[in-house]
Amino acid sequence: MGETYTATLDRIVDGQTAVLLLEEDDETVDQLDIDVTTLPPEAQHEGAVLEIAVEASELCEAEYLPEVTQSRKESAQERLDRLSMRLSDRD
Repeated sequence: MGETYTATLDRIVDGQTAVLLLEEDDETVDQLDIDVTTLPPEAQHEGAVLEIAVEASELCEAEYLPEVTQSRKESAQERLDRLSMRLSDRD
């Protein structure tokens, strides 16, 4: 069965093409463009994190990871909050 990756839905183009960034060891290693409707409905939004199986550059399986998605969203928000506090300290 092909390769397994953690993938993040980077963006949806024209409302139909999902651009997934494939990760290995916390590094982005590839990109996979697929029809957004092939993803689980709850994962059809930017920032969704999935565990996927790919064979011959085709998506075979996709499992949405809601806890990982939420965790990454919160840590990104914390980074933004810290940055904005540093910028407001300059005033």
